[in-house]
Amino acid sequence: MKIGIVGAAGRMGRMLVEVCLETEGADLIGGVDRADHPELGADLGALAGRGEIGAPLGADSEALFAAADVVIDFTFPEATARHGAMAAALGAALVVGTTGLDPDQQRAIDDAARRVAVLQAANYSLGVNLLQGLVAQTAAVLGPEFDIEIVEMHHRHKVDAPSGTALALGRSAAKGRGVDLDRVADKVRDGIVGPRQSGHIGFATLRGGDVVGDHSVIFAGDGERIELTHKASARTVFARGAVQGAMWCAAQRPGLYSMAHVLGFK
Repeated sequence: MKIGIVGAAGRMGRMLVEVCLETEGADLIGGVDRADHPELGADLGALAGRGEIGAPLGADSEALFAAADVVIDFTFPEATARHGAMAAALGAALVVGTTGLDPDQQRAIDDAARRVAVLQAANYSLGVNLLQGLVAQTAAVLGPEFDIEIVEMHHRHKVDAPSGTALALGRSAAKGRGVDLDRVADKVRDGIVGPRQSGHIGFATLRGGDVVGDHSVIFAGDGERIELTHKASARTVFARGAVQGAMWCAAQRPGLYSMAHVLGFK
């Protein structure tokens, strides 16, 4: 399976390179980053700490999409929207790990999925995807007397908040309750905000250090509390899931897929 990586020089990109190199059946054909990246031209294997593999970091995204069966994208929203259009035009399947897309950027991904297979997930770890199912089930069982709060922490460099995974967990909780998350989400609390509104889903965002990703969904009732938690200690779990997803996605018909499809939950 011919796999390309955009954002290959970033933290996640290097991990994806490493996992591709150790995955049977995965053929890493190239990786690109922005044209002014200081490590442009460096060997991808060396950047990932695996030794030289004879594939330099490039900047020609269109050439990569034209040559690959599937491209993995963990970049930033503006670039991901462009890559969606590129994938559709050049016929490559696309794996999207970028979070924080606005409605127009998401529309570009949805449009691409009409022409090629697109796999999109806020989090590619097996544990988080299992957690989403547990959250939906728990929210469906527990009544509105249980308040739902989602707490997440990431490293100091993360730019979007709440995290895409936290929002995905919120959507799972809202689905279990049969409500629209946009209508009941409390993402910011500051000052005298009054008592907590019944039925709302709260979010708390923490940033600091090198935390890879911690997420907890708290169901708080009178006299008892249920907490469902996932903690990632290495980005490898996300990279492995994304590469597994890429191998699966490249063989699919056009459409928008999730990790639930990859793992057989749907």
